[in-house]
Amino acid sequence: MRWEERITIDPKVLVGKPVIRGTRISVEFVIELLANGWTQEQVLASYPHLTADDIRACLAYASELLHSEKVFPLTTA
Repeated sequence: MRWEERITIDPKVLVGKPVIRGTRISVEFVIELLANGWTQEQVLASYPHLTADDIRACLAYASELLHSEKVFPLTTA
């Protein structure tokens, strides 16, 4: 599964934040729920129109962003 199949970015939806296709639920929101200790089952129960693949797509999207992040060496003073 490629995240591009489930995540969309449209400047007219949530000011261009990446969202799960067909919803106004942002990737950021799903990642935040998981970071705050929600289980996948809790997310799916609270947002029944989402699927496990949607959650995995959010994680894959976040992972790809982190992989493309530039890291600069620390300098000591």
